[in-house]
Amino acid sequence: MKNQFLSLLFLFFIGSAFGQKTYWQQHVDYKMDVNLDVKTYQYKGNQELVYTNNSPDTLKKVFFHLYNNAFQPGSEMDARLQSINDPDKRMVKTFKSGATEKKESRISTLKPAQIGYLKITNFKQDGVAAKANSVGTILEVELAKPILPGGKTTFTLDFDGQVPEQIRRSGRNSSEGVALSMTQWYPKMAEYDFEGWHADPYIGREFHGVWGDFDVKITIDKNYVLGGTGYLQNKNEIGFGYEDKGTQVVIPKKAKTLTWHFKAPMVHDFAWAADKDFIHDVYPGPNGVELHFLYKNDPKIIENWKKLQPKTAELMDFYNKNVGQYPYKQYSVLQGGDGGMEYAMCTLITGDRTANSLIGVTAHEMAHSWFQHILATNESKHGWMDEGFTSYISDLAMSKLVPGKHAEKPFEGAYSNYFYMVETGREQPQTTHGDRFEENMIYSISSYSKGELFLTQLAYIIGQENLDKTLKKFYADFKFTHPTPNDIKRTAEKVSGMNLDWYLIDWTQTTNTIDFAIKEAKEVSGKTEVSVQRIGKMPMPLDILVTYSDGTKEYFYAPLQMMHGEKPNPFGNVKRTVLTGFDWAYPNYKFTINKGLSQISKIEIDPEHQMADVKQENNVYPATAKK
Repeated sequence: MKNQFLSLLFLFFIGSAFGQKTYWQQHVDYKMDVNLDVKTYQYKGNQELVYTNNSPDTLKKVFFHLYNNAFQPGSEMDARLQSINDPDKRMVKTFKSGATEKKESRISTLKPAQIGYLKITNFKQDGVAAKANSVGTILEVELAKPILPGGKTTFTLDFDGQVPEQIRRSGRNSSEGVALSMTQWYPKMAEYDFEGWHADPYIGREFHGVWGDFDVKITIDKNYVLGGTGYLQNKNEIGFGYEDKGTQVVIPKKAKTLTWHFKAPMVHDFAWAADKDFIHDVYPGPNGVELHFLYKNDPKIIENWKKLQPKTAELMDFYNKNVGQYPYKQYSVLQGGDGGMEYAMCTLITGDRTANSLIGVTAHEMAHSWFQHILATNESKHGWMDEGFTSYISDLAMSKLVPGKHAEKPFEGAYSNYFYMVETGREQPQTTHGDRFEENMIYSISSYSKGELFLTQLAYIIGQENLDKTLKKFYADFKFTHPTPNDIKRTAEKVSGMNLDWYLIDWTQTTNTIDFAIKEAKEVSGKTEVSVQRIGKMPMPLDILVTYSDGTKEYFYAPLQMMHGEKPNPFGNVKRTVLTGFDWAYPNYKFTINKGLSQISKIEIDPEHQMADVKQENNVYPATAKK
């Protein structure tokens, strides 16, 4: 019933958001049976994959991701670690060579028993052998027969894998002693969409997957506790706190292994973690969602993991109310990995943290359930959409639920990071493919912080209330799909009634900056003439607040002509004067205040400092006025 329900929801939203003739996306149904040896960290499995070609194209090839193969000396991931100026600290060893500090790729020194691999054999299409060739982290398959538009085919294959040493995201024996972080562990169908195939090699960035249903059986040592994506189908065979109340767990005494059977409807990835020392807690979440927490039985972290649980429920409730309802009935927070990383219906995070740090990382990773695992953007091409939007809503949630130094300014860190990146002079456009950024730092600030500011600037342009409506409509219209940057722009246009193409172009496709200045204010015939200069290349509408000597205020609003619309007054009962538009082609702009200069104590552009103006000190007249 759950599968049918989600499928009906999917069809409804696809139809309402796009119309059957204007949008399509591929569909996969996975069945996998895997047996993992905890002594050798090797596993064998088989996969049956039903692939539905909803595209208008005839497909003669398909591609799979073999992510484990990245963790081998000489791989593209290894090569990138050795060439980038600021490699991920988790992925390198630092040592001294004389007076020089050097860094060495951890992948480059892996021995055969430590590497990761995924080997494919016996590949068939509808029972007929197909030619499958592995190149690095990609499996290219020449089909035995083409898949016609609207056609369906079944792929079967066997795979042998080895879990690599924990280096990045997936792996064994993490720094906190978690045995297995099983992410990117199986042969995963690459996405094919209106742009073609997305068969990118795995170099260390993000992911893109095909929507579908997963039916997965995992056989492992009976002493290991496991959690992850999906709904456990055989609770009463498993135990470990999963079983239904009032029932008896039945485990054959001589059994050395247990088989965990999970089903996950309408997701685009499947991840899990396992350890023989995991504690498993279940906490009630909103709307009947079960929240699962699996973490090491380590006395120094248990108390903080207990504190995390009610806050996770509060966070989910916040996202439900401010974005849209979480559509599944399970979410798991798993200790594992090397930091924090989102997956379908779960996250893996490092667990030896303060309570606030645990809550903070969970707030971010769980928010990805909305902005990536339900609104499934292409993270490799548009990392700013999932990371930036997630950062925005999780920072907002933390400011409300865990008050601290940023309670009044939840986005302060994002502004600070963005300004720092601009000052370096090394910023690259957000349209840069995730693997092509020259520095990890620039990629991170561009995706997380500048991506977050995409929404704060949008709020400045269309108004906070309209932004709130935009996020909810975006979620309602595009859930269970692969939205693009144009989709969030068009959603904001529909909500606000404005034209916003200029904003999407300048903010995401260029490195143009915002910089306006009050150049001069002078009295002319008993009135005040204010001259404003656009110094940066990026156009923006302007909020200008005038404070008079008697303490009263007046708000002057200069929209952009090309917006073809106006935002609501953000200053409540303050009188607003709407000026003629100030567009990009004009570097200078003048307006008149109907009072003399002696009656004015301050004139300020963007008094709430919401606009990401890179030089805010020139936004105020007189220049010595305190902000």
